[in-house]
Amino acid sequence: MKRIVITFLAAGFMFAGCNKQETTDNPLLQEWETPFETAPFSKIKPEHYIPAFNASIAQHEEEIKEIVSNSEAPTFENTIAAFDYSGQMLSRVSGVFYNMMAANTNEQMQKIQQEVGPLMSNHSDNVSMNADLFKRIKAVWDAKDTQNYSEEQLALLDKIYKRFVRNGALLDETRQKELREVNSELTKVEAAFDANLLKETKAYQLVIDKKEDLSGLPQGETDNAAALAKSLGKDGKWVFTLDNPSFIPFVTYADNRELRKEIFTARVNRCNNGGESDNNANVARMAELRAKKAAILGYETFADYQLEDRMAQKPENVFNLLEDLLSSSIPVAKQEADEFQEMLSKDHEDATLEAWDMYYYAEKVRKEKYNFDAEQTRPYFEINNVRQGCFDVLTRLYGISFTERKDVEVYAEDVVAFEAKNEKGEHAGILYWDPYTRASKQGGAWCNEYRGQYRQNGKNTTPIITVCYNFAKSPNGRTTLTADEASTVFHEMGHAIHQLLSDCTYPSVSGTNVARDFVELPSQILEHWCFEPEVLAMYAKNEQGEVIPEEMVERMKSVGTFNQGFAFSELLAASYLDMCFHTIKDGTKVNTQEFEKEAMNDIGMIRQIPPRYRSTYFSHCFGDGGYSAGYYSYTWSEWLDSDAFCAFKEAGDIFDPETAAKFKILLSSGSTKDAMTLYKNFRGKEPDIKALLEKRGMN
Repeated sequence: MKRIVITFLAAGFMFAGCNKQETTDNPLLQEWETPFETAPFSKIKPEHYIPAFNASIAQHEEEIKEIVSNSEAPTFENTIAAFDYSGQMLSRVSGVFYNMMAANTNEQMQKIQQEVGPLMSNHSDNVSMNADLFKRIKAVWDAKDTQNYSEEQLALLDKIYKRFVRNGALLDETRQKELREVNSELTKVEAAFDANLLKETKAYQLVIDKKEDLSGLPQGETDNAAALAKSLGKDGKWVFTLDNPSFIPFVTYADNRELRKEIFTARVNRCNNGGESDNNANVARMAELRAKKAAILGYETFADYQLEDRMAQKPENVFNLLEDLLSSSIPVAKQEADEFQEMLSKDHEDATLEAWDMYYYAEKVRKEKYNFDAEQTRPYFEINNVRQGCFDVLTRLYGISFTERKDVEVYAEDVVAFEAKNEKGEHAGILYWDPYTRASKQGGAWCNEYRGQYRQNGKNTTPIITVCYNFAKSPNGRTTLTADEASTVFHEMGHAIHQLLSDCTYPSVSGTNVARDFVELPSQILEHWCFEPEVLAMYAKNEQGEVIPEEMVERMKSVGTFNQGFAFSELLAASYLDMCFHTIKDGTKVNTQEFEKEAMNDIGMIRQIPPRYRSTYFSHCFGDGGYSAGYYSYTWSEWLDSDAFCAFKEAGDIFDPETAAKFKILLSSGSTKDAMTLYKNFRGKEPDIKALLEKRGMN
């Protein structure tokens, strides 16, 4: 999940700092008389962004001045709440811009980002290092024990005070200047990293002109490749790309080993080929800058800084978890590699197993050992059925329903807008569904917000959420998914429901504004419902409307823990690599490739398994920086979600109303309570790691 923390412009808001012409001509600076105040995408042009950022930053500065110049003594309402509600116009502009950067970008937008990044960084520093503002915030903080604040108010006060401290409010002028310089450079390097990665990912094409080179590939995959080739003016050929829906099937099924090697090598060497789009220097520089930032703020490493307000708290706690799990996964991975080597030797007598063989021979062993071919399940996972199945699960669990709204404008072809309503039939939010890959879209899958939920002056502002995927759209009009892709639909919708069920007063503690190692719990637990027999019967149907056979479901279950040594090890390796980069000390110089190699050697990773994300395309950590020293969160949350789903199983009903109601409280609470407190209130105890090991087949 990628997150943009934003709120939305309240109706009737005055545009101080904007002249009349700017407000009239720029749709980003106008009130939106649209259904649910959704963005009028067709009116927004690239040239509108910089003026809108300048105007909305000026507006936010005026709001900060009003708080600071208040002659009354600092209180929670006139300082803490006022600050949290400020900057709504800037949040709206940022929400549209950054979501379009991810879902519908181009070179012009990327150039704008190079200007917006430092602009936003400088403004953020101006706010967080405003001595007069912090003086008022600290006064409220110091007096908190004498006040009768609610739990949510205390949570917000704690978050805002610590946010200012962590952003340099206690530093002297010289150190604040150093921090500003580091922050400004970081935003530039992050933007360059993202642009390079998008460029290299979209530039690569494996063009096949001989039908025999398609041997082993399912018909649906070759049809998709032919359709893509035709759209690119390469009629009569087949094109495969580095996007997951194209890459994964090719390395899994293509019999041609040399072509598997070619596309795999291109994938794992993205931005590691020298030239203008090489990211080695960007990665090294970001690691060094983050270490410097941590030192300026008084932390030993950047990981110490990042983990301070998370469940893990300290780097050693993360390393202990990763190393414990790796000690279980790597031996299994080695056994799997030995098994794959035996099968490879039958096909190529003197060949040695390589990384580009792992997916292919895993699939062969899966078929041989379990009589299971994942492609046989594909007809049962039609994309619209999967979406509706997920919607139906959420309705049964939490009473929330989804209805398509054709009167809500969307920003690209195939994007669909849905209105969410709660169990009382009341409006709960808007969801943009963006399923297919396109040239203007970043890779991967994510959930973001255009507007978060909060309450102000008696009005409940409802969220506007987007879920984005990169599925390959079928040329025959019926797009089907793999089981993993179906699971991804549920995952991102888990983030969406976390937002849509939010019931908080203040923006900074609502929705997914929770500890990074807690935020994946709602998404990952929803994946458990995806393949439950009762749920499959609801949505897993072929073109004739026939439900997936029970016998096929049983084979799916039997193969569930197969190849987990490989799958879990590559995930853990990426998490370990991330932590290593962010536990370097200030002043350490990094050679990206040597550093990565040393980290993998430290954990004894076999050479056939590169980390899920190698350094030069590890966008979770080196793009927007959202998961820097935080990629472990997926595993930490898996520890939570595996145990949490046991609560439903123990209740004897995966839709048990009482258990769902308890979990709904967790989902609706944002960060108004400590994350572990929220979990224990739901579960009645701390999570047990046995559930995770059992899920992975390593107990």
